Amino acid sequence: MADISFTQNRELSWLKFDQRVLEEANDRDVPVLERLRFFSIFDTNLEEFFMVRVGSLTDFKNLKKKPIDSKSGMTSDEQLDAILSECVDLYKQKDQVYAQIVDELKVNGINLLKVSELNEKDKKSVEYYFNTKIEPILNFQVVDRVHPFPRLPNLALCLVFSLVADNDDESKSVGLIQVPDKIKRYLKINDTTFVFIEDIIKEFGYQVFEGYEVENKSTISLTRNTDISYDDDDYDIDQDFRDYMKGKLKKRKRLHPVRLEIDNELSEQALDFLKSQFDLDRKNIFVTKSLMQAGFLFGLVEDLPENLIAKHTYDPFSPQASAMVDPNSPMMEQINEKDIFLSFPYESMDPVIRLLEEAADDESVVSIKITLYRIAHDSKIAKALIKASENGKDVIVLMELRARFDEDNNILWSSKLEDAGCKILYGFDNYKTHSKICLITKVDQNDNIQYITQVATGNYNEKTAKLYTDFSLMTSSGAIGLDAKDLFDNVMLGNLEGEYKNLMVSPKSMQDGLDKLIDDQIQIQKQGGQGYIRVKLNSISDRILIDKLSEASNEGVKIVMLVRGICCILPGVKNRTENIEIYSIVGRFLEHHRVYQFGQGENAKVYISSADFMTRNIRHRMEVAVPIFDDDIKKRILDFMDLMLSDDVKIRKLLSNGEYTKVQKVNNIDAQAVLVNNAKKRSINAEEKRAVEKVAQKNKRQHENQISEQRKNLKKEKSYFRRILDIFRK
Repeated sequence: MADISFTQNRELSWLKFDQRVLEEANDRDVPVLERLRFFSIFDTNLEEFFMVRVGSLTDFKNLKKKPIDSKSGMTSDEQLDAILSECVDLYKQKDQVYAQIVDELKVNGINLLKVSELNEKDKKSVEYYFNTKIEPILNFQVVDRVHPFPRLPNLALCLVFSLVADNDDESKSVGLIQVPDKIKRYLKINDTTFVFIEDIIKEFGYQVFEGYEVENKSTISLTRNTDISYDDDDYDIDQDFRDYMKGKLKKRKRLHPVRLEIDNELSEQALDFLKSQFDLDRKNIFVTKSLMQAGFLFGLVEDLPENLIAKHTYDPFSPQASAMVDPNSPMMEQINEKDIFLSFPYESMDPVIRLLEEAADDESVVSIKITLYRIAHDSKIAKALIKASENGKDVIVLMELRARFDEDNNILWSSKLEDAGCKILYGFDNYKTHSKICLITKVDQNDNIQYITQVATGNYNEKTAKLYTDFSLMTSSGAIGLDAKDLFDNVMLGNLEGEYKNLMVSPKSMQDGLDKLIDDQIQIQKQGGQGYIRVKLNSISDRILIDKLSEASNEGVKIVMLVRGICCILPGVKNRTENIEIYSIVGRFLEHHRVYQFGQGENAKVYISSADFMTRNIRHRMEVAVPIFDDDIKKRILDFMDLMLSDDVKIRKLLSNGEYTKVQKVNNIDAQAVLVNNAKKRSINAEEKRAVEKVAQKNKRQHENQISEQRKNLKKEKSYFRRILDIFRK
């Protein structure tokens, strides 16, 4: 039995993360429209959590042998009970936060109203909209003996009407209307007033049930289990469960319900009816007064007048041009001179796209090899690869089709890439390809081979690069290039057991490499030095790495961790994690980089990586971590880590009891805001520097032209005097 005295359950830890997102929605220092967006993020996060995590736990009920969570000692049933109990309070907080946001929006002239709150004129307009635009496409029915309850799809949003027949007071029925998903979720009454489609149907939907009177009406939202990917589970379980799950043929919209949301309290009779129809326990049903399926709120915000958007959102920011990149010089030439490092979303992803576009046209480039996990719907990266293939380059794309909820987009692009002549690989059985690595191979006129390698912490996705914080390294290092070449060779052979001199690659060398790096710090501590480990991750849940960090802590190694989301290790537990501190930041941008630091100062070994410290990343995916050799870039990353930990606005500290607390605000540092300002300054300074250099070059050219002209004139004068002398001599 694993020691659970310093660990906590993954699912409960994730709920604490989503609670921190909700806290941003409740923060009065955050502009109110941004708070509405955070509410939307919280709600969609919780939606996916039920579909994936609660769904997978529910599947365990089918096993005779119930697996035990190695971080909490809980069975799947116990975890479900704890999750559903925790969600009761979370829903109360959600309703309170939403009500406060709606009130504050109203104070600022933005109205999210019920139909009943409209004036008579607007109410008639809404009814006309219902009759002409909504009612003709409604899917509705009465549930009775000959019309059974329909099978509602996942994320169905429905109106449930309690009906009484006009000619029979004793005959009661249920009427169902499904909210159409082909129209917007809101109706815009004027520039600043909105009503939601479900409320319109709730108000006027009775009209479709001729011959009935409505006694009661409710809005419900159904969440179903979605297909589990065994890659996504973090349980120490027997292989029989994996085989069992792989053998189940399921479709997302038809899987078992895991959650039902209702917008008002129902009678026991009505609850029993819904429980029986969806085969749900009472604890899986949540009453909520706030908006359901709130993902559409981002679009609603964009539908407001520009002056209100500007007033009640963050100051506009677009990724800036990197100071390390000369826009007028070819990318590969610049990378040959010095490693280039980008920080998204503070800096633009354009240099990566430029690199691929240049490689597509460069006659010396013979091949481009890349791993793709999630890419944009209108991907410039994919278009550059297509162009390269059409130009005769050997383009190999390792495309992961199992990127959850992005499968359709990846399948579409893989087909387009293949049609263009790219060689498409689909990864490995039972292992997702989550790494972000690209290798460009050049052969010059003397048959010399050169590699350009790009490794990143985030996806090749132009859209998310504006929202997620990530790092990207572009290097001409031969050592890293040879490792990347070996990696892609192993991919072609289906070999996941490769050995690499510099890169750490899961599922084999990542664990070995991390163990050695941690052991090195333990040895430094034992020999009287100061062992030090600092990491930035999205999540940590891997039992082996948790125990290894505990071992290092017990030896006196100082460990500082920035973990945005799931954190299954608890800090400050006596004789277990006394030397570990853990922090979390939730802010304007989604913290997404993975950074590993071992040691301090000049002796620090620094890696950027695609891998979190989770079982799935370290043992069930292909991930890549790359060392930072360039001293300037290493210092920049270390300074970045210092800045993140100096944050006293958005940062939270994890306590040994699993709760998070705000740190004392001393310097009022919002690290993300500082990075935004720094990016702007660096871009301006670089532009000014280039402008000065351009003027200097122009002046230099003018000066050189003047000297050249003077020399020409002097030459002419000398020639003239020679002719005169010749005349005198004659």
